[in-house]
Amino acid sequence: MKPLIAAFRPKTLTAALVPCCVGTSFAFAFQKSVNWWILGFGLVSAFSIQIATNLLNDAVDHLKGADQDDRKGPKRLIQSHGWTAKKVLWLGCGFLLMALLTGIPLVLRGGWPIVSLGILSLFLAYGYTGGPFPLAYLGLGDLFVILFFGLFAMQGMIYLQTFQLPFEGWILGLQIGLLATTLIAINNFRDSVEDARANKRTLAVRFGARFAKIEIVICASLPLVLGGSLISRGYLWAGLLPLILLPKVYSFCRDIWNSSPTPALNLMLGRSAQLHLLFGILQTVGFLVHEI
Repeated sequence: MKPLIAAFRPKTLTAALVPCCVGTSFAFAFQKSVNWWILGFGLVSAFSIQIATNLLNDAVDHLKGADQDDRKGPKRLIQSHGWTAKKVLWLGCGFLLMALLTGIPLVLRGGWPIVSLGILSLFLAYGYTGGPFPLAYLGLGDLFVILFFGLFAMQGMIYLQTFQLPFEGWILGLQIGLLATTLIAINNFRDSVEDARANKRTLAVRFGARFAKIEIVICASLPLVLGGSLISRGYLWAGLLPLILLPKVYSFCRDIWNSSPTPALNLMLGRSAQLHLLFGILQTVGFLVHEI
């Protein structure tokens, strides 16, 4: 059971959790009420899509030769626990089905905008690494994360609660999306040698280690700066509270800058997930305090 849970990549699941919680708390500050069942179904659907993406990514990367026995990251189910790529693919499809079923109440609530977003999310769960135009292999994985685990996830949750797409939602989505992108950017930086061998043209492979470090530093630090926009629009605490993380962000960026693509980056992956989660918690509290 432990290897199976590890295959879900629990450290990265903050990418599904944070936009749902921050979006809901903003909706509460925006209109003084929320529908909690939307948050519940949204969380289950978001977790299911991300776990499905992780599993399908593992299977396709193995089939394409990107994940082999010498990979620097944690060993996958296929590599060291006797699972076949076909079995992992079917498990991923099972989670896609769960996302589809738990998304039905959200579709009934939000209509065609949610239908469109849901279909695209389900399709790209496989298209991230599979299909004729795999995003991760073309260097578009980072943009995918900013869009789907940031802007679209945030505004999707806010729309389901308010039936509006306020400007603040785009700022929040960009903040959360950038922090989520640090996860994939660190992963790509760590695996750049193996990815280049498998012709997986991530940004780290295309532009090198220095570019990868700059990208990670920007994605980790820019969300704090963007908080000023929230402050200017009257959401003081949602903009200020995340600044508590400034020392952590500084030490994180310093250590990334002094890193090389080795297994030691697995620890940085955990620190990145922690920053993402803490940022989301502080912002959620900031919006809730706004109404006290």
